[in-house]
Amino acid sequence: MSKTFKGETKSGFKFEISERRLNNYELLELIGEVDEGQGQVFPKVVKLLFGDEQAKAFKDHLREEDGIVPNDKMADEIKSVFESVNGLKKS
Repeated sequence: MSKTFKGETKSGFKFEISERRLNNYELLELIGEVDEGQGQVFPKVVKLLFGDEQAKAFKDHLREEDGIVPNDKMADEIKSVFESVNGLKKS
């Protein structure tokens, strides 16, 4: 059975990510594409990382009053997720 990492982002979103999801080569490929400036694949990163249901909850958590999910907030929070998971892996 795969280990599950539980954490919380800087803005307070509580998440659970299985080690299996993190150990996904396709996720690594997409992160590389984002790093190369291909931001259009970022939504796929979020879905591969969280799964559909948790990805929707994550977007809703970041959604502002006018219905917009700001790109900069999304990027900051994903960074926070990876930092949190890396910290959990070391403990």
